[in-house]
Parts: sequence; structure tokens; C-alpha cells
Amino acid sequence: MARRGRRNSETKDEAKPSLKAAGGTYQPLNLNETKEIADAAIEIMCTVGFSECPEPVVQKLLKFGCQKNGDRIHFTNSLIDEVLQKISKFVTLYSRSKKDDLKVGRSASFVGTGGASPYILDIQTDTYRASTLNDLYDSARLCNQLDHIQFFSRSLVAREIKTPRDLDLNTVFACILGTQKHIMTSASEPEHVEEIAEVCYSISGSEAKFRAEPFVSFNINHAIPPLRFHAESFAVMKVAIQKGFPVHANVFGQLGASSPVTTAGSVAQTLAEALAGAVYAYCIDPEAKVIVGPRPMITDLRTGGFSGGSGEQALATAMCGQVMRYWDLPCSAIAGATDSKSADAQSGFEKSLTVNTAIQSGANLITQAAGTQAGLMGASLKAYVIDNDMLGSLLRANVKPDVSKKTLAIESISEVVHGEGHFLGQEETYARMKSDFLYPEISDRRSIDEWSDGKQKTLEGKAKIRVLELLRNTQESNLDPNLIRTLIKKYSLSFDLLSLQPIKVIDF
Repeated sequence: MARRGRRNSETKDEAKPSLKAAGGTYQPLNLNETKEIADAAIEIMCTVGFSECPEPVVQKLLKFGCQKNGDRIHFTNSLIDEVLQKISKFVTLYSRSKKDDLKVGRSASFVGTGGASPYILDIQTDTYRASTLNDLYDSARLCNQLDHIQFFSRSLVAREIKTPRDLDLNTVFACILGTQKHIMTSASEPEHVEEIAEVCYSISGSEAKFRAEPFVSFNINHAIPPLRFHAESFAVMKVAIQKGFPVHANVFGQLGASSPVTTAGSVAQTLAEALAGAVYAYCIDPEAKVIVGPRPMITDLRTGGFSGGSGEQALATAMCGQVMRYWDLPCSAIAGATDSKSADAQSGFEKSLTVNTAIQSGANLITQAAGTQAGLMGASLKAYVIDNDMLGSLLRANVKPDVSKKTLAIESISEVVHGEGHFLGQEETYARMKSDFLYPEISDRRSIDEWSDGKQKTLEGKAKIRVLELLRNTQESNLDPNLIRTLIKKYSLSFDLLSLQPIKVIDF
């Protein structure tokens, strides 16, 4: 007789399926093609070189054997080989929650936000407007409660903040107050990094504690394609590394505009530009925590606009991911940058295509995977909630399957076919109901009859309800309120000392 379904005393109701996605399963390039592109990127670094290299960077690179020819700096094969061999193969991005730490490298894939969008789709009016500090804070609070959004990279620009210094500090503080997941931010000046470091050291309890477990990292866009360096970004990178922050060496090349129109050429140039940032970081500190972010972006050649949801974008991202796995470097990619303005069917298929391809190609960190719309120009709170369901499914689909004598279940198959003829009564069926299956939060799995009862709600409608529910939640920041008030006062941050909320001042 088949075993009847019943609670197993060893089965925990809180068991959840694994979401440890393993990338590198999709390889559009063969090994020779991968090596050709990798070698082409290094050749570009060594023979074509980079212009507009700031003098401090020139002097540092010259000490490591690089050469200057006119206004261009040229890397050397020996230095690049040294970096590829010795630079850290893993970078841990820590969280203040202690449960959302990300070990970045090899086949692991993680998904989160990003974009620094200047507009937000208003939750009440369903129209786009300029984004504010309060919107950024709400986005961080929302994403903190969405399990499948695994890190929070600044997703919105607080456009009412007038000065670069105030923007940089208030951005970080809004993110810290909103989420305990790992935070990625940026800074326009090295002096701002120093102040942000002081804030982070205070929150960690000491500089040493923060350096041991940095919960903030810096996005550095150090190169301006084609093959030009950005002085301020290199200065920011240097100070960030010296202050103990992990850094992301990111480059955005636009295919057909700032990089070649051929996908292979665009990918090779973008890899060269991104790797140059990692080499400089190594020259600053061989122990620097660096994640390389080559982002070849597809141009719609009819309009000149960015086309982030295209099949070509997915392919270019996958090619970069495959070369980064060949080099065995911790890496990131942009995916999920849909061209749609709302969380509609176009948004869904474009995000699913590009995010899933990025995971499967081996990208370790996938930014802009949740909440972004309109080719990175806008963000949507409803999209965060909808995309959370999508990301859970994609992560689950890319978990390495368990194939063993136990899971092949030949004994169970024999028992069932000679018994009741179905597996619903099997004890293991009940035991695995929660541990092996991920259930969506708002996606519709009702039957037609249930759906037809007159209460059909659209996915966006359910997402709006969920957004408002989550934003009503009060949450513990695990920060001492007195410390928060001290930091607000010391750094003149745009937060109400009584409510600890962003001051709502709309003045663009």
C-alpha cells in the first residue's frame, strides 16, 4: 500500500526551495570565439590605449609598467596577466541583516535593482513625474520586504536635492534607512566618499568593523566610450578603495554609437574599458574588492535610443558574461531594462528574456533587474512587486537540479504503479510541497471558475494593493535612533529629525 500523506515530524513548515542560481549554462560562443574576444579586448588595451588619462592615474600605471604614447596610455600584457591571476576571484557584499550577504564570483548569480532613474511612475496617478528622496526611501523600504530582490542599487535620483554633495550623502542615507540589504551607490567627488565612509563607520560601530563587512559599495563609471578615461571617477575609485569599499568598475558602451556596430566589436571594446578599471584598482591596492561591469548597450539605429529589452541586448550581455567566466572575474551586468513604460506584457517578456539570459551566461550580479521601466529613465513601485515574482521564478529555474538515487524515485514509482496509481498520497509529496516549490506572491494561479467570479484583478491592480500594504508596514532599522539623529544633524541631511522620514519638499 502507498503511504498516506501526513505531517512528518522532521518536516519544517518554514522549509523553502533553494534560490541559489548557478550561471554559465548558456554559452553562445565556443571556446575559440571566447578566447578571440578576450584576446581582442587585451589587444585594444595594449595597442590602442586610452586617452584623457588623468595625471595621477598615468603616474600610478607607469609604475606598473604601462606606457604613455602621446596623449594615450597603453597597458601591458604582463600587467594584465598579473591582474587576471591575482585579483580576488570572490567579493562578498555584506548586508546589515546578516542574512542577505552575497558571495559574488564563479557561477553564483544575484538579482537586484539599479538605474538611477530620474522619473517615477506615481502609485496614485499612474503618470510619470520627477523622482524625489522620499521615492528613493520608499523604494528601499519596499525592496527590503521583497525576498527575491537580493540587493538595492540606487534606483532613483532625488531631483529636489540641489548640490552634488547633498545628493550623494542623502542618497546613501535614504538607502540605509530603507533597507538592510547590501547597498550600491555612487559619488561625484572623492570628498563625498570620505563623508559617506564616516557615516558607514558610525553605523558599523567602527572603521574596522565596516572594513570587515562593508554593507555599501560604489558604482564607478570610470571610462567614457570610446576608450577615454574619466578623471573624477578614477579619483572616487581610489578613495573608495582606500576607505574599504568594494567597487564596481562599470562601463556603458552604446553599440553603433560609442562602440562598433558589430556585437563582437562592441563587446570587445566594452570589456577592454571595464577591465582597465579593474587593473587600476589592483594598482591602487592588490587586495581591492573589485566587480567588473562591462555593459554593451544596444542602440535602436532607427531612433538612436537605447533598446534594453531587445534580443540583441540579451546576446551582447551573454557574450560579456561568457568572457568574464573565462577570465574568472567577479562581474555584473545590466538586464531587465525594458523599453516598456508600464509593467505590462512587453515589460514581462523583455525583462524575463534579458535577466534569464544574464543569469545563464554567468553574470554574478544583475542590476536593473527589478522596478526599472522606459529604458532606465523611470521606475515603478508596482513593477518592484511584479518583478519580485518574476525574479523568484528565474532564480528557481536556474538552481542546479538534484539528481540522485533518492530523487530518481524508482522505488516510489514501483510502489505507486502497484498501489493507488498516483503520488498524492506519498509522504514525500507532502514533505516536499514547501521545500521544493516556490509559490508566487501575486501572480494568478486561480482556476477559470475562481477567476470568473466577478473579482478579476489585473496583475498591476494587485501589485498596487501590495505596494500600499508594504509601505504601511513599520520596520525596525536596527539602528539606534539617537545615532540616526546625530548623523542627520552632523551631516545636514534632508530628513525630519522627529519622523526620520525624508523632508517632503518638491522644488525642481
